[in-house]
This record gives sequence, structure tokens and C-alpha cells, in this order.
Amino acid sequence: MTTLGIIGAGHIGSQVARAAIAAGYDVVIANSREPETLGDLVADLGPKARAATAADAGAAGDVVVVTVPLKALDQIPVEPLAGKIVLDTNNYYFERDGHIDALDRGETTTSQLLQEHLPTSRVVKAFNHIRSDEITTDGVPAGTPDRRALATASDHADAVEFVTRFYDEIGFDTVNIGPLSESWRVERDRPAYVVRQNAEELAANLAIANRLP
Repeated sequence: MTTLGIIGAGHIGSQVARAAIAAGYDVVIANSREPETLGDLVADLGPKARAATAADAGAAGDVVVVTVPLKALDQIPVEPLAGKIVLDTNNYYFERDGHIDALDRGETTTSQLLQEHLPTSRVVKAFNHIRSDEITTDGVPAGTPDRRALATASDHADAVEFVTRFYDEIGFDTVNIGPLSESWRVERDRPAYVVRQNAEELAANLAIANRLP
């Protein structure tokens, strides 16, 4: 069974962990402090989860989820994630992260920034436009009418394939935006952001997004 390494144990990371475990994955999860501080969360997640350092979670994961504030991307370990698919859940909040000129000017995306930091990994956008609690409450079986859809984007086909399969396993359809350079379409303040949408509606909202607010 696939092991999911999760770097970031906040709202998104903990809910992705719950969804993954329910789908049969093992989880190794880390935060910015010591693994011992995750005792309560790991106890809640059960025997398929364990806490580790960020480097150890990255090394243990067959696939890794990076879900930390954008301003902390430079703290993500590079070598343990080499050669791996890495899910990026990030959004740019200048109020939290400080202004980043290239993002303000629409010259790059948060996922491209992570890909630059992890040049030997295969970064793919995931879980950035859904409220954390809905990750474990909105999923329904494949074929359910009006099934909620989530977007993904990557420069690597196998990364998109993994996210598509993972979304389906936890109850969501997928809309592929295309390369990481197009992932801005699903970020903050765009029509697709934190809105419940089926695949047709999501595709329409992605298409009408403006690059700059």
C-alpha cells in the first residue's frame, strides 16, 4: 500500500491524512516542531499513521503532500523528496506571506515556486480550493450525480494521474487545468476558489478566471 508523507499538520494536512487513511493509505506526518507534539493527532488518526520530522516524512512517503504556508517553502527538505510526486496545496495570502512581486505581477504561481525549490521532484497542484473540513465530508462514490470536482495541474503526466486516482478514491472527480503555469486559475479570488462545483461547473469557472484581480 502507498505511504503518503505529509509535511504540514494543519487544517489541510490533517484532513488529507484522514481521507488517505480511510482510503487505505499509510501516513507519515510532520509539522514545524517535534514529532512528539503530534501525539494527539496521531492517536486520533489511528495505527496507520505515525509522526516524524519533515525530512523523515518526505523520505518515508512514496508520494508527499506539502501543505505549509507559502513563506515557509524554503524550509521544505529537498533531497528526501527527490524523484517523487509532490502535492502542493498552497495559496498565496500576502497578508500572511508578505508580498511576492512575481506573484503580484502574475509572472509565476505558487506551485511553480515549489517546483523551483524542488527541481528533482514532480510537483502537482491539489486540495487548494476546498475548505479543509470538506475534504472528509463532501466525497461521494464515483458515478454519483453532481459529484464534486477538484482541480489539478502539473508539468508531469504521472503526477496528474496520481492525483486523479487519489481524488477518486476519496470521493471527488477531477478537472485537469494543464501545466503548473495555469494553476493560478484555481487560486484565491478566482471563480473556482472554495466553491462546491461539479466537473462541468469547475471547468467553466476555470475558463473565465482572470490572471490578475
